[in-house]
Amino acid sequence: METRTAVHEPFLRTAGRTPLEPASLSAAERFRAVVLDANSPDTARIARRTAAEVLRDWGLCHLVDNVTLCVSELVGNAVHHAIPDGWQDGLGGERHLSVAFRAWPKWLFVEVCDQDSTPPMLPVGDLLTPLSSAASPEMTLPDNGRGLLIVQNLSDATWWAPRDTGGKSVFCRFDLNGGAG
Repeated sequence: METRTAVHEPFLRTAGRTPLEPASLSAAERFRAVVLDANSPDTARIARRTAAEVLRDWGLCHLVDNVTLCVSELVGNAVHHAIPDGWQDGLGGERHLSVAFRAWPKWLFVEVCDQDSTPPMLPVGDLLTPLSSAASPEMTLPDNGRGLLIVQNLSDATWWAPRDTGGKSVFCRFDLNGGAG
């Protein structure tokens, strides 16, 4: 039996370089952000709590579950995988990440920024065939990267962009009021 492996491709399309400047923030109808210490054991909990509070404050309670799960997955990726540009593996130091929320009448954008410019990647596994469908999930699902699939499935759009200052931003968009027009 021939098994083929999917080609390892970047997880999402790449947007142009995106500086995070105050002028660009003022375009949003509502904005809130938090900068977190990536080495703190409370980072993911604080990010989830912030997401839930923002959505409740903005009257978007119906999105709390999906958005907090996406924030949790993206922050978890940044905490576990992001090594700031210019660092060598094993060197300690301060690592930060930020989580930003921007809302307009039709959209909610969530942005997670870290200091690593390495593109996020979707997991790669063997292509499924009728014969492989009888195999156990452990044999067909990769060990890591499933969180990015969750983010793509829960949000209406997902992408990433390198940052002018180094590192990257990963974005997800949630359409409000029946979707964007």
